[in-house]
Amino acid sequence: MRRCRLAVIAAICCVLPSALYAQDASNTIPKQSAVKDTSRQTDLIDVAKSLFHINPQQPRIQREKKVYFSILPIPGAVPGGAGRALITSTTAGTYLGPQSTTNLSTATFAPYWNLHDRFGLPLRSSIWLKNNAWNIQGDIRFLIYPQYTWGLGSSHAYADKTLVDDNYIRFYQSVLKRITPYFFAGGGYNIDYRSNIRSDDPNVNLGRFAGYNYGTNGSSVSSGVNLSLLYDTRNNSINPLPGSYFNLVYRINPVFLGSNNNWHSLYLDYRKYVPLNPANKNQQNTLAFWSYFWTVFNSNAPYLDLPSIGWDPYNRSGEGIDQNRYRGRSLFYLESEYRRDITENGLLGFVVFADATTVSGSGNLFTSWHPAAGTGLRVKFNKGSNTNIGIDYAFSQGYRAVVLNLGEAF
Repeated sequence: MRRCRLAVIAAICCVLPSALYAQDASNTIPKQSAVKDTSRQTDLIDVAKSLFHINPQQPRIQREKKVYFSILPIPGAVPGGAGRALITSTTAGTYLGPQSTTNLSTATFAPYWNLHDRFGLPLRSSIWLKNNAWNIQGDIRFLIYPQYTWGLGSSHAYADKTLVDDNYIRFYQSVLKRITPYFFAGGGYNIDYRSNIRSDDPNVNLGRFAGYNYGTNGSSVSSGVNLSLLYDTRNNSINPLPGSYFNLVYRINPVFLGSNNNWHSLYLDYRKYVPLNPANKNQQNTLAFWSYFWTVFNSNAPYLDLPSIGWDPYNRSGEGIDQNRYRGRSLFYLESEYRRDITENGLLGFVVFADATTVSGSGNLFTSWHPAAGTGLRVKFNKGSNTNIGIDYAFSQGYRAVVLNLGEAF
């Protein structure tokens, strides 16, 4: 197991230097390649103006410090037979400096409520200060959130699951400083507090079912600091344009900061976006690749804080795989996606994707792969922030789902 971890870490670390030197090495951020004039594109706002005979304005050009909002109220299912829930996904983006030298700052708020006892208030943000001098990242959640679990590894059949209830509070805050044009370093504070952890079935002992004794009964606290390295040539995380992304987060959770146990974790995330027609910036025709490796270095991390599919920082991995379906002390994930506009004005597009994951727990990492695939329609919601509505159909063995989202999966 240790050799597998070291091999993955070494491989990704070898990729990073080559990516760093592939860009301008000066201390000035090169001009971004974002689409500035969106007059040749069409979104749902333009369609609404046409339908309701609203007088068109001058061609919509991205202006400094303008805020771009996208909101999508959708129904969704709550795990465990708790009925339907109203989910309102809201995305906001703005520039806090010149667009030629400053990335788009974003915030995503997606509350849900099933009109009874299930609700969630998640807020994620990535703030880029003028000229990308600083990046401030936040992740705040308060969830009363049921979730199925299948224990460690992948030996359980899909039907062999139990529902876990818990109340969850998360507060993550990190600050990174620009070192070179695309490279940032910093750190922050993370806390995960879970209470009332139990199986929904009183006849099921969660610790015995999961084969794990830490954080499977009562409550768990993981409180610690993180050290983070970020390399990012994208200028829009809602719908990334061609570029690369690498993030390394090493987290330390000591008892003296409030954790139940001392444990450490490592998260490595790499993404690459390859334009197939770079000369046409108004047409989407892109291959996108995503891979991450997530591991804990101790045997006493709380069960619900262990690496699990669908619990990456933005909860977007494993489309076509039920959230939590695979959990272990280490997880490795791969995904590739082809994105293409259908109409010349960018209003409609499509994606085709495939992904696979492997976890340790019931066996060694890399010994058992679990694939998924799917396709989807894209509708341009707001061309100012390049935000799409995504309607995806995804599937894997024993699981099918239709997924609606604002923005791309990665």
